[in-house]
Amino acid sequence: MTELNARQEEFAKALFEAYDTNTPLKEEEWKDVVTDDETAYAVQDAVVKLKGKPTAGYKVSLTSKETQDMFDADSPLYGQQVAERFLQSPADVDLQMLNEPLLEVELTFRAKEDLQPSDTLKDLFKDGEKLKEGVSSEVLGNPFKSLQWLVQKLAEQGKVFTKGQMVSSGTFVLPPKFTAGKWEVEFDSGLGNVVVNAK
Repeated sequence: MTELNARQEEFAKALFEAYDTNTPLKEEEWKDVVTDDETAYAVQDAVVKLKGKPTAGYKVSLTSKETQDMFDADSPLYGQQVAERFLQSPADVDLQMLNEPLLEVELTFRAKEDLQPSDTLKDLFKDGEKLKEGVSSEVLGNPFKSLQWLVQKLAEQGKVFTKGQMVSSGTFVLPPKFTAGKWEVEFDSGLGNVVVNAK
């Protein structure tokens, strides 16, 4: 596991403070403190530890070529989330509690058992049906590939995607700015709708 230097530890504390007080950091004050993915994940682990709450799930980002190109990346990235960040639809959201929010359309999966890096996509499918229709294919070609990537990445870091944890698998389209109003997403294939009321 990557060890953080003093400045990186300070960065983790600043990130936690920003999270706790909903106050953004100034980019120029922290530029070049973290320059590689593994150190960034170690800083994230330190922030999660400061939160004092277990990781309830993950958000996978940069799952399409378009979003990777925007950030000069060649692979996805993940973020850890605590339970209160997952809301049940219909959800009410106070925009005053968010910093420059965007709205992303994604599929979320909840593990019914611990997942291992040796699990194949075939093992992850429900009743042998493959979810690869319409714009969901923007997520690494198939949203299940995002889940598979996460399980394998966590295993590389000595972590396990455990029973009950959730993963938001990556956006289908470039996200619009999240503004006040009623937002509704309609999914086909019997997946239902999601409603978010922003005020």
